[in-house]
Amino acid sequence: MSTQQSTALAWTNWVGNQTFTPASLRVAATENEVAEIVTEAAAHGIGARTFGTGHSFTPIVETEGVLIDTSAMRGILHIDTAARQVITLPKTTIGEFGEPLWEQGLALANQGDIDTQAIAGAIATATHGSGKRLPNFSAALAGARFVDGMGNLVEVSKDENAEVLPALQTSMGLLGIMTRLTLNVAPAYTLHSRHTVMPYTEVMEHFDEFVETYRHFSFFWMPTDASAKLYLLKNARADDCVVKLYREATPEIVTQSLPPNEQVGRPYQIYPMRYDPNFHEVEYFLPLEHARDIIAEMRKLMRRWVPLSIYPLEVRMVAADEAWMSPNYRRTNLVISISGQPGTDYWPYLHACDSLFAEFEGRPHWGKLHFMTADRLARRFPRYEDFVRMRQRFDPKGTFLNAFTRPLFA
Repeated sequence: MSTQQSTALAWTNWVGNQTFTPASLRVAATENEVAEIVTEAAAHGIGARTFGTGHSFTPIVETEGVLIDTSAMRGILHIDTAARQVITLPKTTIGEFGEPLWEQGLALANQGDIDTQAIAGAIATATHGSGKRLPNFSAALAGARFVDGMGNLVEVSKDENAEVLPALQTSMGLLGIMTRLTLNVAPAYTLHSRHTVMPYTEVMEHFDEFVETYRHFSFFWMPTDASAKLYLLKNARADDCVVKLYREATPEIVTQSLPPNEQVGRPYQIYPMRYDPNFHEVEYFLPLEHARDIIAEMRKLMRRWVPLSIYPLEVRMVAADEAWMSPNYRRTNLVISISGQPGTDYWPYLHACDSLFAEFEGRPHWGKLHFMTADRLARRFPRYEDFVRMRQRFDPKGTFLNAFTRPLFA
């Protein structure tokens, strides 16, 4: 046995709201070692899961069987400048793509404000940034190798198993454990960012303009005077918005002296923000055409639920894609994020938000808290049944299912 086995300790995600102890922890440094572990687990009828950097708020990693640590499988393997593609190992973090791609005249097309997630986990859960014309990380996946639920190594590319790609792109690790990924990337670009505080009424007055004009537009709305400090935001009071507006920088802007709230730089330097992990987040994707109604209803709901709703409301946009279980499947979305405060009984508030999201055909972020059922998924995702069949094809024994995903995808 080439893989290392150790007595498992409790595994905890980044905010500490998910903790479990697997039966065993196995360390795998190669895809052959991953395959060996999965083959053994399937033969004994026990579950197997792996983890990225623990940024999901749900029990998506949890297993009573074997937890596979692939931390050694990290790094960029190849950059194809002409094809604008990069081949990478699964535990490479988003931030680690910045410099190597830039040196080759390339960049990630978009990213969110946290850059420490492992790329395989970001893809598997449809992690995203903001921008009406910019899709999530899942859409960047052009091919992969993964170990399926029987321990077989599966290749997915435009020439081999191409029909699997839209299921694999947002798969939550339910088809298999990805061991090598091929991503589409973009030509390098420089960003001009502006962070500003605006009254809610002013943001909504310019909402359509901001959506259409800026590469990246997002904002935090403050339900109370105390909200801003919870996300380390500054100078915002109740009913203010902290707004982020990003454009591609022009040569003239690059040479100008900018005010303190503006910055010009490489995208991987501009996008990341730093948070204290002191929140438990819910995030739903809703049709962008209903944005004004959704935001107005959320504002009223959150005011009714103070103090449970003290965390800011985050608003973003994401482009449509073709991944079957992506919340953006063939729909450009408004993204609404709200959080519960650790140490409080925030569930009634989160359920109230979920009921509102359901009215607008909301789809969940797979790494955030949600209240979906199999019936709701079948109604919200047109290719849900196809995804379930694909999952059964590559994991017939349910090796990668757990107590959280089994009721949804078995």
